[in-house]
Amino acid sequence: MSSKEKLSLIENDSARPSRKEAEDAIRTLLRWAGDDPNREGLLDTPARVVRSYEEFYAGYEADPRELLERTFEETDGYDEIVLLKDIRFESHCEHHMAPIIGKAHIAYLPKTRVVGISKLARLVEMYAKRLTIQEKMTSQIANTLNEILEPQGVAVVIEAAHQCMTTRGVHKPGVSMVTSKMLGAFRNNSSTRREFLSMVGNPTSDGGLV
Repeated sequence: MSSKEKLSLIENDSARPSRKEAEDAIRTLLRWAGDDPNREGLLDTPARVVRSYEEFYAGYEADPRELLERTFEETDGYDEIVLLKDIRFESHCEHHMAPIIGKAHIAYLPKTRVVGISKLARLVEMYAKRLTIQEKMTSQIANTLNEILEPQGVAVVIEAAHQCMTTRGVHKPGVSMVTSKMLGAFRNNSSTRREFLSMVGNPTSDGGLV
């Protein structure tokens, strides 16, 4: 985590409202929507919403780089693609706070070190549990993995449905967004890129997702 990011988190934490203030804000929204927060069915809603927010946005409490600090060098010379595919995630867009539900595919080409595969899934989870946009989340995952592992290359593809456009606005259900970030060998070597895309089920997308 950069010094700027750490400073931002410290400042945000010091200015963080109390739980009571957060619950009062939910009551205000309920009134604004036209309902009565004091009616029986809504009495516990502010507390429930605040607890759900603690889960939805738990990624602000975690440092993804610390997650990847423990790596392994005993690979017996393994230097082929390491891929974890179909990592399901739930996030929220920073524009409407509406859910983003999708899956991520992460691959890297080891140079000297590898990381436990569960850490790849947790890396996705940490960035997903923040307000974000899919493009930023894709880059954050790829850049963090590249910075810590220093592999020959990193590839990240994310496919997701955005409820900010399926349940509001243009109301287009069934639409998914695909983003990718290719670094190192996956960006510079077309055969490596093709192999990765084939492994995630996109054999005809050579070059189309970079």
